[in-house]
Amino acid sequence: MQASAAFKCLSLAEARAFAQGCCLSAGSSREVARALAEATVSAQGHGLASLGFEHLLDYLEGFASGRIVGLAQPQLTQVAPAMIRCDARQGIAQLGFDQAFAALRDNTRQLGISLFALYNGFTCGELGYYTRRLAGEGLVALAFCNGPPLLTVAGQRQPMYSTNPLAFAAPCGDGPALLIDQASSATAFVNILKAAEAGEAIPQGWAVDAQGAATLSAREAMHGALLAFGGSRGANIALLVEVLAGGVTGANWSLDAPDFRSGGQSPGAGLLVIAIAPHLLDEQFENRLGQQLRRLQRLGVHPPGQAKQQAWARAQKEGIRLPMELYRQLGDMFRV
Repeated sequence: MQASAAFKCLSLAEARAFAQGCCLSAGSSREVARALAEATVSAQGHGLASLGFEHLLDYLEGFASGRIVGLAQPQLTQVAPAMIRCDARQGIAQLGFDQAFAALRDNTRQLGISLFALYNGFTCGELGYYTRRLAGEGLVALAFCNGPPLLTVAGQRQPMYSTNPLAFAAPCGDGPALLIDQASSATAFVNILKAAEAGEAIPQGWAVDAQGAATLSAREAMHGALLAFGGSRGANIALLVEVLAGGVTGANWSLDAPDFRSGGQSPGAGLLVIAIAPHLLDEQFENRLGQQLRRLQRLGVHPPGQAKQQAWARAQKEGIRLPMELYRQLGDMFRV
């Protein structure tokens, strides 16, 4: 595809090839490059630029610094009929999930419910990527992940949880799947980062400064911590995610996770994915869910995930647009 003055336009195939080339140039294996390229293009194509090629920079710098072992081969263990454990071996989460995907799907269809528990990994990227793929197989899915500490609770100043997102997806028959993907924090860390770089103020309730005081300064927030959405209730969700992603999987607690943007150590983060076969309980589940969502729409409820699906439909036809500065930065850094 052609480039405009400010953007580089790529087909999805071109974007995957470009992302793979960046990963290989940074020292990853071909398996890792393929897995990460697929996840990167999926996030970008679904309208999540901060989790697409912008975030790919974090992975590439991680390969170069040793925070990610680019040649790591995940170790999968079927610890019980409904449980797959994965040691990411300081590599990326996406490859472990890719390698376990068929078994996770088949286990769920046979047993009704199963889970995938990954530890010793880098950050998970777009969390909805994992649940969306399972919904495409007719399964209901939930996912939880943690990482380095970025979030604190009201009255405190020390970060103790990551943004600790959770994701959910459910198939809706002939209609688009229901998709929910949200952090436990009042905003994403990248929004604070972008505001700090631009010297812009942030809304009340997003973050505290290094002394634990509420702040409207993004730059002060960079030295402080994010706040949970909804006060103590959001903090409870962050703790729930922490127990599932950091505790159940055997991964690092967020308090113990090294920074994913500096140093040479892996965050050792965790990812827990739970899949459910709804048709074993109700053969009409997908149709009933589709009908319910349409009823809610008539009542004025906007089903989450629609904008992402519309963005993906456009990307499949038109490709994606990368800011030319980012495209050149990736190409120059990794000689693609």
